[in-house]
Amino acid sequence: MTFDVQILPHFQAWCNGTAAVLMVFGYYSIRKKNKRAHAAFMLSALFASTLFLIAYLAFHYLAGSVRYGGTGGVRTVYFFLLTSHTVLATATLPMIFYVLSRVVKRDFEAHKKAARWTLPAWLYVSITGVAVHIMLYHLR
Repeated sequence: MTFDVQILPHFQAWCNGTAAVLMVFGYYSIRKKNKRAHAAFMLSALFASTLFLIAYLAFHYLAGSVRYGGTGGVRTVYFFLLTSHTVLATATLPMIFYVLSRVVKRDFEAHKKAARWTLPAWLYVSITGVAVHIMLYHLR
């Protein structure tokens, strides 16, 4: 039995979608002042995003890159989403680590202040990750 590396992009999309849903539940939990549920949802979202990153790196190491085959206006939308996703993903990673470090240091005021920027960015990255996947693998 051999491993089919082509399953990894679909797993990556699942991880991104799962992370987005978990973040929404985490946000809802903290709005309801349920800190325990908030922490569980956000750590689970971080786990899902970490699995995404591992699968992403493994896929590109094993399979290289995949070219987008769409044309016209859809191609423009795809590359806009891909570029914004990639740039924001790079910027969001240290933001996530900072927000998490504020929790570890029990500096919840700084955590809250930084999370106001980090959550929307991380959510955008997760959602656009799914959108890019759909465009690349299902709409060409």
